[in-house]
Amino acid sequence: MAARKSPFFDTATTLGKLVAFFGISALCGVLAAGLLVPAAAATGTAASGSIQFFDQLPSELERGALATPSKIYANDGSLIATLYEENRQPVTLEEVSPNMVDAMLAIEDDRFYEHGGVDLQGIMGALVSNATSDSTRGASTITQQYVNNVIIDTNLQNDEEVVFSGGKTVGDKLREMKLAIAVEKELSKEEILEGYFNIVPFSGTTYGVQAAARYFFNVDAKDLNIAQSALLAGVVNGPTFYSPELNPERALERRNLVLAAMLDKGRITQEDYDAAVATDLGLQITPVPSNCVGAEQAPYFCDYITHLILNDENFGATDEDRTKLLYRGGLSIKTTLNPTFQNAAQTAINETANPDTTDAEIGHSMVSVEPGTGKILVMAQNTRYTPEIAAGNSVQNFNVDVNQNGDPNKYLNGLGGFQPGSTYKPFTVAAWLDAGKTLNTTLNGSKRTYPAGHTWNASCLPGGRYVALEPWTPINYGDTNYKTTTVLDGLAQSYNTITLAEINQLDLCSFQKLAFAAGIHNGKSADGERQMLSIDPPSTFGGGGDASPLSMATGFATFAAEGLKCEPIALESVTGSDGTEYPVPQQSCEQVMKKEVAQGVNMATQRVMTNGSGLNLQVGVPTAGKTGTNDYRSQTWFMGYSTGMATASWIGNWKANNTTMSDKLIGGRVYPEIDGSLIAGPSWKNYVQRIAGQYEANAFTAPPPSIIGNTAPPPRATPPEKPAADKDDKPGNSGSEGNNGGGAPAGDAGNNAGGAPGGDAGNNGGGEGGANNGGGNG
Repeated sequence: MAARKSPFFDTATTLGKLVAFFGISALCGVLAAGLLVPAAAATGTAASGSIQFFDQLPSELERGALATPSKIYANDGSLIATLYEENRQPVTLEEVSPNMVDAMLAIEDDRFYEHGGVDLQGIMGALVSNATSDSTRGASTITQQYVNNVIIDTNLQNDEEVVFSGGKTVGDKLREMKLAIAVEKELSKEEILEGYFNIVPFSGTTYGVQAAARYFFNVDAKDLNIAQSALLAGVVNGPTFYSPELNPERALERRNLVLAAMLDKGRITQEDYDAAVATDLGLQITPVPSNCVGAEQAPYFCDYITHLILNDENFGATDEDRTKLLYRGGLSIKTTLNPTFQNAAQTAINETANPDTTDAEIGHSMVSVEPGTGKILVMAQNTRYTPEIAAGNSVQNFNVDVNQNGDPNKYLNGLGGFQPGSTYKPFTVAAWLDAGKTLNTTLNGSKRTYPAGHTWNASCLPGGRYVALEPWTPINYGDTNYKTTTVLDGLAQSYNTITLAEINQLDLCSFQKLAFAAGIHNGKSADGERQMLSIDPPSTFGGGGDASPLSMATGFATFAAEGLKCEPIALESVTGSDGTEYPVPQQSCEQVMKKEVAQGVNMATQRVMTNGSGLNLQVGVPTAGKTGTNDYRSQTWFMGYSTGMATASWIGNWKANNTTMSDKLIGGRVYPEIDGSLIAGPSWKNYVQRIAGQYEANAFTAPPPSIIGNTAPPPRATPPEKPAADKDDKPGNSGSEGNNGGGAPAGDAGNNAGGAPGGDAGNNGGGEGGANNGGGNG
């Protein structure tokens, strides 16, 4: 019979396991000496050399700020969105349940309050346990675990290599021990425990005990009971391996092991243990939606805010710095968004063009700006904010430019705007009034053909002239109403020929300069600065390019504020988790238009609401507005404003600019007529009626007599000439805003974009598509 070997001296097992723990480096053989005995007292060359190596290890733990979610708030303090890479909600130790403390100490480090960072008794116990059994027991203290997590977090923040437990060398372990001893000298036990509870990962992107308590049980850390605490304490050992979601049976077994340890260490009673072990996991999974995809409200405004911060060097010198601050810096971002208005606008949009009942290429958005301050109150659209590719989904913002201030290095994630159609006509009226002319001036709106070679004054173009390269015959809606009438009536009825009659007496550049000064610009600018829309005759009633809804709202807010243009602003304040106040753009306003000129335009746009295409859009308070539709019936607008709020309501084909919406489903129906007064306008009305009395809507100031001019005699109809083209059923012939029904007056007239004149110096009719000036009406 072979002699029975003692497990303690069995070299095949005991020494092998001892060597496996200590023998990976000769330095570990003197670990105890290095920790407990001063170097001067150590004897032996090996010991002295090892202790010298230990002494040379870094003894100061570099602790950066923990990654903390940033939060974006509306102007009433309600949450818009939480932005994070790691969901962490820091708490003090006093805000952690004693049950949680007991559970963590019992399973991870019961001698926490007795050792100095490295527990030699625990190490020896682990050695004996591992040598005499098939189990593997760790010996890291909570202080060491805290150090390890800090190192990992710091390396992640600095984009350095991260070494997890399985890949650590002896040098890594010794460094960790040395730093744990240093931390124990620097921090109190309570501070270490608090830091540990806030840094340790529990599951996926859930870090820290407060976030874990909320995620798994929807309670605060201070309210965790014994069973819940034991489950979380068990998860720490392997957040994926012991995940209650992924591996519930394994998590339950681990929880009960923690409960047994709590009982064994005297931290709970037998009665407590029996009650807790008899319960199920009790999960109430409550994830915190991350970033703008998980926004509580206004996801596209959330997206806009993130880009404003990522574009601003006040938040960091590099893109990486700004991204790190935004998603890890615990910023508190207060914005100008009015949640009541936002909800009303979103509801109106959904009722008009819900993505579930609307063809995928049809977009609808609204943005509201406060005149006199530039504050963005609303930013809504009809698509679902998600990167998942499906009909009705989009992460692109319909309301804003492609780039901030035309700088290609400052992307805004916007589409860059759409053809404004007849919403641009008020700026031609503004240029008319700015030139000293009056609203009641009578003009000849006869249909006429401008022959090739015809010129217009255009001081901003080479040679100071715009030259028509081919004949052009602009027409009104329905190819009718070619009459002599006033400028005031011409805008109310949206007659293209009256608008052309105005610009024939002006400098062609004047209306675009006024519009640009008021805040309207090319939304696709990418040359490092904002650009005006194109200079050409059709632009007087079509815009001459693409302008974003935010840009258009800013321009009409300038009218509402009597010529005071305010840059749109969205940030009220940004505060870091450490209390740092970051600079944000301040209110920036400038008088860019004579007050009396803006007052005159306001008089004319009010007439649109009482005598023109906005007749059915009145809401019972003083409002002004202008409808707009491009030639292709692919873009429609309503610009509605009061003294306290200017709103751009846009609906159009955002995927194919020149493809009509006439055969598209919009909110489950196909509209027989497409124009701004029939879809975008009623949606705006739906919106503002929901917030009646909550925005300023005082009477507009009447312009002086010098702006109004003498009352003109009743207009005489001019017999129409022979039509030069088909009516509005073909692109390039006429605009929209037809009869509103019930005797409502005809609305905007379309320009003959197909025959738009070419221009000199590269002006070929303006806008997109060469001959198509991007104009139209409606």
